[in-house]
Formats: sequence, structure tokens, C-alpha cells
Amino acid sequence: MKSRKIIFITSLTILVIFTFGFVVSKSDIYFDISKNLELFGKVYKEISFNYVDDIDPQAFMRAGIVGMLSKLDPYTVFIDEKNQDDIDLLTNGKYGGVGISIGIRNEKVTILEVMDGYSAQKQGIRIGDVVTGIGDTEVTPEKIDDISSLVKGEPGTAVQIKILRFSEKDTLLFNLIREEVIVKNLVFADFFPEKSNNVYLKLSNFSRSAGDELRSSLRQLKNKKEIKSIVLDLRGNPGGLLDVAVDICDKFLKKDLLIVSTRGKEEVSEKKYFALEEPLVGNEKLIVLINGNSASASEIVAGAIQDHDRGVILGTQSFGKGLVQTIIPLSFNTSLKITTAKYYTPSGRCIQKIDYSKNNQVIPDPDSLTKNMFSTDNKRVVFSAGGITPDTTVENGIESDLLKDLLAKGAVFNYADKFYYQNVDLDFNKINNEKILKEFKKFLTETDYKYESDVEKKINEVVKHLNDNHNSKEVTKTLEKLSSDVKQMFETEFLESSDEILEELKIELAQRFLGKDGGTLERLKYDKQFTTALQLLKDDKSYSKLLINE
Repeated sequence: MKSRKIIFITSLTILVIFTFGFVVSKSDIYFDISKNLELFGKVYKEISFNYVDDIDPQAFMRAGIVGMLSKLDPYTVFIDEKNQDDIDLLTNGKYGGVGISIGIRNEKVTILEVMDGYSAQKQGIRIGDVVTGIGDTEVTPEKIDDISSLVKGEPGTAVQIKILRFSEKDTLLFNLIREEVIVKNLVFADFFPEKSNNVYLKLSNFSRSAGDELRSSLRQLKNKKEIKSIVLDLRGNPGGLLDVAVDICDKFLKKDLLIVSTRGKEEVSEKKYFALEEPLVGNEKLIVLINGNSASASEIVAGAIQDHDRGVILGTQSFGKGLVQTIIPLSFNTSLKITTAKYYTPSGRCIQKIDYSKNNQVIPDPDSLTKNMFSTDNKRVVFSAGGITPDTTVENGIESDLLKDLLAKGAVFNYADKFYYQNVDLDFNKINNEKILKEFKKFLTETDYKYESDVEKKINEVVKHLNDNHNSKEVTKTLEKLSSDVKQMFETEFLESSDEILEELKIELAQRFLGKDGGTLERLKYDKQFTTALQLLKDDKSYSKLLINE
């Protein structure tokens, strides 16, 4: 009896130690937070009051916040007052604006997209127009980050945009009324090729309305004619809302199948998301296109489709973002976007590629994002910790170095402007391919385009090194002559790259003559990944073989 009493007391003591240890541990955390908050506040106050030069208290504090968050992953960020519209756009899929997208082309702030049905399109703003001013503010490439806030505003308010157009000498003034712009997530949905029973879906984002857009489009297309196959294009899609990704999967996966699960710091935080409705397209053949810029919600969709063997994933390795963010409203119209969980595909894999906790002193217990094997429903092997690996890998990049340089320097874009304004009434289908290639080459000469091939760059580096070190002048002269000879290779490279160059010219011109959808369809004609997907969909045996374990 005595020994039992000793055992009981010993067990109770161990329980108390463990419990007390846990309480102390939590207490230590709260004490550390309180202590360091006080220390941070004192440092901030002392420097603000006593530093030799005047300090901007807000900028100084914001710099401290940014510095602190830089020790975590790049998705945990402070969102200030200026960028709250971005949060509204992500969560609601709409904003107050005029319906344009802008970017830098040829060192000028340029209209890259004009959305149908909104103020900019109604009043005649076009792709390629150069923005020189918004209201009383001069616009320059250096101020590109401020332009969005100048154009956006409350629906019903006015904004004046100053434009320089290729064919006009004077500045054009557009007085536009801001409207509620609803951003389309599903930017293309139709049968393509036109006479086939294959549907092509291009999904560019996962904001709030994406699921409804997909549901509506699929119903309309099913009413047109029978859908036998689908190509879902998630290439370049950076992601968005997790619950929207689940909603998208609902359209393809059988009811009650697991789509994704998330796990936070505590074990009890795990959440599982299942398909809640019968799929709109549950049996049709499905191919999902991905690439290195398919991330987050795109990877949730691709991972669920792959793990349940619902369709074939085709393209190149995805980005590898397996982290979930929560947006927490703060005071003074600011927010904190913070990583609160990791997500896991139905097979149990986390596809996060980069371990931001590794070698990080702020995070004392780093994760181990090792590459492990998992199995799909059909027992096919898939891997964690590296994005989504396609079931069949097909590259789709530009092969020509010359074309890459032409695109980077805006030559193709600028020529498309010139050609369009000189041939506004021309039928796009009657454009002579040989003629535009010849004219484009002439355009490059007229605009003093300079191309330096990789070989020429290396020769010039060697020449510079020899000159800097006062080496043999004869060797230098020989290399300089060689560099001059290499310059003549432009003719050869242009000829060898002419097919690729023509493709990009036709795509850019289609955007001008036929609009965004026309540009999309023109690009698909030359798209190796899409073409391979169509061939695979026609080959029942090869398609099925990719989805079974042999």
C-alpha cells in the first residue's frame, strides 16, 4: 500500500512539473514580448527626439516594421493606407477606376490593356497610348508605383488623363468618369478549336467572384453543345483566396472528396476543405496547364486534380508556395498580411519550395521541408517540397536570344503600334506575313536598334579586360575585328528566328486589331503546351496511361 502511495505522489509530481513547466514557458513568452516592446519603444522615442537630424516619426517606424518583417517570409507584409485598394481588389474583385492596365514600354508609361465596357474604352483610349499626366501630376516611369492611386478613386468621380499617341503630334486629353470596375478572373472561356468539343478556360486570378464566373461559363457552354474535354490554363496565375480555390475544384471533383487541408502553429488548428457539390464537369477529360508562375491557389487546384487523378497536369514545375496568409486589419486604415498556416494537398504533401525558417535566428525551431514521396488515389508517386511536378513536362519558352532582346526593348510592341495606326482599316486575316517581317526589320534599322549577342558580349568583356591590363595590342585588335565580324551575325540570327519573331508580331497585332480575346486565340495557335494538350486529349490510350500506376 505504501509503495502505491509513493508511485501516486511521484506521478502527481511529474504531472505538476510538466504543467508548471508549460505555464512558465507561456509566461516567458509574454514576458519577452512585454520586455522587448518596452525596449523597442524606448529606442524609437530616443532616436526620434535626440538624433542629430530631424526624423520623420512615421517613416522611421514604418522602416522598423519593414525591417522586422524582413526576418520572416516575403508574404508577411505591412500594408499601408496607399495599398488598401489592393486588399479590396483581392477580396472583392472590384475597384473604382477607368478600366486600364499600365506598364513601362520603351522607358515610357504605356497603356497595356483596355478593358471592354468601361470609361477608358468608351472614350477611345487604346493599347500603346503613352500616359504623360494624370490630373495635375506629371507621370514618369520613376513614379509608376504612384499611378494606380491617382487613377483609382470613388465611382462617379472624374479623372483627367493626358495621352501621347503614335499617330498624333499633340497631347490628347481624356476626361474619364471612374466606375466600379469588376476584374474578370476567367479571362477566356469558349470552345477552341472553334469546331471542336474542347473548352479552353484561362483563369488569371482567384479573387472572390472566380467560382461564380466559372460556374456561369460552364453552364452557358454546356447549353451550346456537349463538352468532351477541357484545358484549364493556370499558367502565370499567382493565386488568391484559398476558399475560392476550393470553389474552383468543386466544379471538377466528386462531392465529399478532400481538396486541401491547412495546419497552423497548433495541432488543433488543422482545417479540412471538401468538395461540397456535385461537379459540373466531373467526367470530361481534363488537362491543367501550369508553369513556374503558377502559385498558391493555382497549386491547390493543380494538386487536388493530380492527387485524385482527375486530370493530367501538363507544363513545367509550379512556383512552390504552400503558405496561407490571413489579413488582419490594424488601426489608421492599415493591415497586416501574415502567414498563419501551411496547406497540404489531399495526399498530405506540402508543396512549399523554400524554407524561410532555415538559418533564421528569429525562428529557433526551423521546419524541415524535405522532399518526401506521397501517393495519388491511383497510387502514382508524387513529391512534396518543390511545387507541383507536371505529369508530363512540356517547355514553352522563347528559344531565340534575339527575340528575347526585341521583346525586352519593346521593339515588337512599338512596331505593332506603328503598323496598326498606318493600317487601321486592314482586315487582320489579310496581313501579309512576309511583308510585316520585312517592314519590321526595316523598322529596327530606322529606330537604331542595337543587338549584342552573347558571343559579342563575351568578346567585348575580354577586350575590355585586355585594355584595362595593358596586354598585347595585337591580340586586342584581332578580337576587336572578330567582334566587328560577329555583329554581322544579326542577319543570320534574324533569319533563323524569323518564325518565332513572326509569331510574336502576329500576337501583338491581333491585340490591336481583334482585342484581348483575339490576341489570346492568336497566341494559342503557336502555344506548344496547348498544342500538346490537344494532341493528348485526342489520344485516349496516352491520356489514360498518365493517370494510372504502371
